[in-house]
Amino acid sequence: MQNTGDNVFERSLHEKIESTLERFFDSKDYAESSRRAIRSDLFRFGRWYVRSNNEPLDWSRVVTRDIADFREHMVRVEERSVSTVNRCLVMVRQVLAWLVHDGQISSSPAKNVKELRRQPLAPKGLSRSEARKLLREAEARQDYRATALFHVMLYCGVRVSELVGIKFSDMDLGERTGWIKILGKGNKQRMVPVPLPARRALVDYIERRPPIDTEHVFVGERGMLTDRGVRNICRRYSAITGIHLHPHAMRHTFAKRFLEESQNDLVSLAAVLGHESLETTRRYVQREQSELAAASEMVTF
Repeated sequence: MQNTGDNVFERSLHEKIESTLERFFDSKDYAESSRRAIRSDLFRFGRWYVRSNNEPLDWSRVVTRDIADFREHMVRVEERSVSTVNRCLVMVRQVLAWLVHDGQISSSPAKNVKELRRQPLAPKGLSRSEARKLLREAEARQDYRATALFHVMLYCGVRVSELVGIKFSDMDLGERTGWIKILGKGNKQRMVPVPLPARRALVDYIERRPPIDTEHVFVGERGMLTDRGVRNICRRYSAITGIHLHPHAMRHTFAKRFLEESQNDLVSLAAVLGHESLETTRRYVQREQSELAAASEMVTF
């Protein structure tokens, strides 16, 4: 049952968290998508805190028990996935660590609260038949923009935020080779090769691109295409094809196919994807759940 003081405490929660995040973000170089995730997770913790403790959020009064109980609440009451719980813990831990560095609290109560353990599995992407069906459907509909978008994501493995940021000056498309200069996380640049099918799709789209006054390659009705616009296109083609489709699934698809064709060349894949650590890239070597299930079916006694 909700306590009587909750409404009062929750009214002050927004101001408390926003003032904290304003200073926190000023000291960090986060992409907008990361900022949204941190804000969402911190508010999730804040709302849980005031409802569970019947007191306003005060960072100096947050204890380890709060973080551990919040983790259990997400698992048992909200039934969140392991990845969601762990992401939320990481985001909250980052803010609390910064509060220590900023001198607002003496130590982080989240330091000793462990993330949930899970079996490492490869991120799920599209099968070859699903990728072919998607590309064929966009081509059959003469949807040149969607065709180009899907080709760049599937053949180049770029993030959706990187995709919408591509400008004409970033591209060098020739008959034999092609490259795109990508501005990735932390404003770090990398050069990504563009295979022939993606080069052709880009050229076809650019020839028919509406004459909108922007240097960005991909456009909507009013200007450059946004992250949300790409996700809307993915949702539309999900409904058309029956394939569960989102931009990151195509990045995962590229990574898996790259490893298959390169004899598991993790170093090269990390360079193309823009990973700073090979440990991040190594997850693509893991097996998917369906592959594990198929292997288990082969066991006999």
